[in-house]
Amino acid sequence: MKAAIFQGKGKIEVKEVPDPKIDGPDQAIVKVTYACICGSDLWYYRGISDKDAGSRIGHEFMGVIEEVGSGVKNTSVGDLVIAPFFISDNTCPECKVGQTRFCRNGFFWGQGGSDGGQGQKIKVPLADGTLVVVPGSKDLDNKMLRSLLPLTDVMSTGHHAAVAANVSKGSTVAVIGDGAVGLCAVAASKRLGASRIFLVSTHEDRAAIGKQFGATDIIDVRGEEAIKKIKDASGDLGVDCALECVGNPDAWELAFGAVRKGGNIGFVGVPHGVPDIPVTKLMQSDVGVKGSGAHARAYIPELMEDVLAGKLDVSAVFTKDVALADIAEGYKDMDERREIKILVKP
Repeated sequence: MKAAIFQGKGKIEVKEVPDPKIDGPDQAIVKVTYACICGSDLWYYRGISDKDAGSRIGHEFMGVIEEVGSGVKNTSVGDLVIAPFFISDNTCPECKVGQTRFCRNGFFWGQGGSDGGQGQKIKVPLADGTLVVVPGSKDLDNKMLRSLLPLTDVMSTGHHAAVAANVSKGSTVAVIGDGAVGLCAVAASKRLGASRIFLVSTHEDRAAIGKQFGATDIIDVRGEEAIKKIKDASGDLGVDCALECVGNPDAWELAFGAVRKGGNIGFVGVPHGVPDIPVTKLMQSDVGVKGSGAHARAYIPELMEDVLAGKLDVSAVFTKDVALADIAEGYKDMDERREIKILVKP
């Protein structure tokens, strides 16, 4: 079988690797139907985060169960399954309260004997706790499958930003970041009942998708200009909820500038070079700050219901499809911001 291999900064190759084999009762083998490239995969590609050369890469995929271990009870051969970006047992104390990203026995794809997600087949540890079965999968067309794929990460992450910021019916929201996660945060805010959604975006193509997903206002400037536009449009108050979906210092400054006194910031952008927030800043603003990696395994069943009912579709974040053999081209396109998100067909 073939899989994408990280070979160092700026280098992704597709190579022959051994077919996965079950060597534990909790495992399953999944034949991948669709995978995708995530913005966080670019941390390794750009040399920002460390990763061993020669290792498999990727953490977003869905597929069909080919084989299960003797201890697997929740899924069977032939089931279509969605894999959240983080492996979890769904039984530990944190998982039981919905904090699946903090599973005591969990780990990322490519760790703990698992495979990277960008390949033709994947060995899945903790299969019962991790994989989510899609009901009625034999009747689903490719359009619906593409709509389900973002639940693996970006839609769940956008939803987490909105939940962390307490977006609810009638909320005013500012979304900082027009990548796939930010665009999904727009869709999540609309789904939760936000009355006005500002998307900060200086790219016409991304702004257009933001409007499609529910953005009511596009803020096409950055920094202090963006803050001023949001404040002016909200009666000099600011928004109830700011969703930080980037992870850099400028995005954080914009979030604090846009949110009103007593509002909330939900953050899902992994921090890079962001200074610690002084307690005095919070004391003087009564702003709540909450965020983390998304609890995708806990969110997927709820979000999947809306996708299957035709109420939620963020598949427009996939602006290009590539075959697995051409995945290096997909990485380059995303790295150079020619595409928002790449869907990979093994």
